[in-house]
Amino acid sequence: MSDLSFPERMRQLRHAQRISLRGLAKCTFYGKTYLHELETGVKSPTKAAAQRIDDALGADGDLVALTAGGPAIGRRGFVIAAGLAAALPHTILVHGRRVGAATPGQIAERTARLRRLDNYLGGADTHDLYAAEVHSTTRLIQDGSYSDSTGRQLLAVLAEQAQLAGWAAFDAGRHSDADRLYRTSLAAAQDADNQPLTGNALAFLAYQQLNLGKPATATATASCDAASTATPRVRALLNLRTGWAYAIAGDAALTQRHMDQGTTCLAEHDDRPEPDWVWWVDRAEGDIMAGRCWTVLNRPLRAIPVLERALAGFDDTYARDKSLYLSWLADAYLDANEVEQACATASVVVRLAAGVGSIRPGQRLNDILGRLGPHAALPCVADLRSLVSEMPTHHQLSSTPNPGSC
Repeated sequence: MSDLSFPERMRQLRHAQRISLRGLAKCTFYGKTYLHELETGVKSPTKAAAQRIDDALGADGDLVALTAGGPAIGRRGFVIAAGLAAALPHTILVHGRRVGAATPGQIAERTARLRRLDNYLGGADTHDLYAAEVHSTTRLIQDGSYSDSTGRQLLAVLAEQAQLAGWAAFDAGRHSDADRLYRTSLAAAQDADNQPLTGNALAFLAYQQLNLGKPATATATASCDAASTATPRVRALLNLRTGWAYAIAGDAALTQRHMDQGTTCLAEHDDRPEPDWVWWVDRAEGDIMAGRCWTVLNRPLRAIPVLERALAGFDDTYARDKSLYLSWLADAYLDANEVEQACATASVVVRLAAGVGSIRPGQRLNDILGRLGPHAALPCVADLRSLVSEMPTHHQLSSTPNPGSC
């Protein structure tokens, strides 16, 4: 490795390969402006950015090693760390077609590892991987021989996997796939007599309905009813998601009721173990959901302080989620007629969303740009439009507002 700095080595590698900044932007899915700022030292790269640029330029780890904070874990590293070198579920058999009693637990542990990828990668990156798990477990259920108890456990794992794959499809804009996977999950959860997973499948279907502009409060309410005796975090998650459905419907009273119920559940203590699929549900997430709800309900004085507090300690590593949450804060600033602050916040969204394998940040940015139309003469709006225009093509969607975008 040379003694050059990150900007110098990046520029050297790019020039040696005769790749323009625009060409590198297409390879890495980062904006040209952001890459220029990295190459000139205006900004320091994140670990994820260093890894992706390193891969694109064939730097063999040089750029990663020059990144502050040490080596990055790239996409390949995540895959290896998640245990993908292990056999797919349908190959985990004992004595021919016999499925051992320990097999569902082994697949559940594998699914938990895979779920962590969603923290760092968008649905466009993870969907095929998650869908392969669903297909493999389905084959195991169809071809294997097992006890009734093991069969129910396998169905529960399948329901969990289908929810994960459906979420990735939703995040990638593959809505017919998302709907199919959510319905697969619901059927498997019901057959397994697993009420928490049944409730979560209904909550995901409600999200899908919202995205398509359909009423979703009945489905969301059914999700809470289906899991009314579940562990506290499960009930918290389902109530918060139901509050979101009522916010989209414009019902402030029922939004508040479900937000309050969700917050109460988060404060409860229960000796029962929580399922892994709610490991991320905490008070900060509850605050973010509440802030988004109050933004949708055009209550900026309630939304802004909650979102600002929750996002103050939110790590940029979770780029997709932070960009989405900041987009709602930008909306709230617009409701408060703070146009410059809204543009500044949306600019951070652009930076974070660059390279994320999700269509949703682009959708949200287009919604914000649509709202900024009456302020087009302001320099901050022109600057924001310029930044958005440099985002990778797959982020730029129609400017039609999508109020149910999650």
